[in-house]
Amino acid sequence: MTQASVTLRTIEIEQIRISSDRPFAQVRRRLEDVAPKFDPDIVDVLQRADQQRAADYEQSGPKLSIFVERDHGALLQIIGRRRSAARHEIGNPVTASKMTRHQLAAALYAPLRVALFEDERGMAAPRAYSGTGTSKVFSVTETMQ
Repeated sequence: MTQASVTLRTIEIEQIRISSDRPFAQVRRRLEDVAPKFDPDIVDVLQRADQQRAADYEQSGPKLSIFVERDHGALLQIIGRRRSAARHEIGNPVTASKMTRHQLAAALYAPLRVALFEDERGMAAPRAYSGTGTSKVFSVTETMQ
């Protein structure tokens, strides 16, 4: 019988916090304008190794897309305190493909996770974590200011 081996390694992660003077709904709309919903057809293009269509997508497709959106604020309804809070997974499938072809563990960092919630003033308070993709984090979070 084969036994699994577990290794723990500490890595540096940066949490990027942005203070915004804009309401949650306005920042959320802006984020969704900049990063449209993910087009699942690109996965088929990558799986079929269609080099031309992948290059076309990289050249003229969205630089970032929203893969998944989760409404964390709705989860607080259980205690009668619904809040404006959402988590988005944002990335670019072609970039993710390039990252993971060199290092499969890079899949831990793609897509980028961005939490957007309202602070005590009702203004947007975005957060993102970065291990290696700081420039992508800033390009996403700049839209939220």
